Amino acid sequence: MHKLHFAQVGTATVVAAAVLGGSLGGGAWLLAAAAGQKEAGSGVHGTVDVTIWSIDSDGPDFQAILSGAIGDYGPAVTVLPDGKVDPEHTSEMELELQHGTFRLYIDGIASKLRAQTSHEPVYAATCSDYFHVTATVPVVAGSGTGAYRGIRGSLSLALTGNEDQKTPPCAAPFVRQILVLIGSGTVSS
Repeated sequence: MHKLHFAQVGTATVVAAAVLGGSLGGGAWLLAAAAGQKEAGSGVHGTVDVTIWSIDSDGPDFQAILSGAIGDYGPAVTVLPDGKVDPEHTSEMELELQHGTFRLYIDGIASKLRAQTSHEPVYAATCSDYFHVTATVPVVAGSGTGAYRGIRGSLSLALTGNEDQKTPPCAAPFVRQILVLIGSGTVSS
């Protein structure tokens, strides 16, 4: 109770000082301070369900939807630790969500997929492939921004790929493809 009372007095003091000092700036400063207080007091904690997908592309761009402890969505892109785009999917995936960003370390699950795809096509008679691998995918430490600042945890994900190539002689590129990362895990910030 004392903590709540202190926060209320602190906010009133900041508002009074801003008004008396004439530095309210049309209310923008007050709104920014209030938003910062809410942001600082909030965090994520619990189970998050994740679906990330790419359709007809071997490129670095994906889409993501998260539910549970994080209810958010947006694009995702495979990147190197320095933030440069990684078209080979060898390191990290940055989720660029509506309320902030964070990265997943995807090298383990991507390596398993590369091992399975080294023998393409899986179904030579129909020039088609189906791959399914699983792995624990950790959140990259220190990668969170916005509502996900300080996020940590890991996800148990399955990576599934299904594609059809041009029929005989099974030539690349594929004609249809879907890649889906799906699963859940526990996160907190």
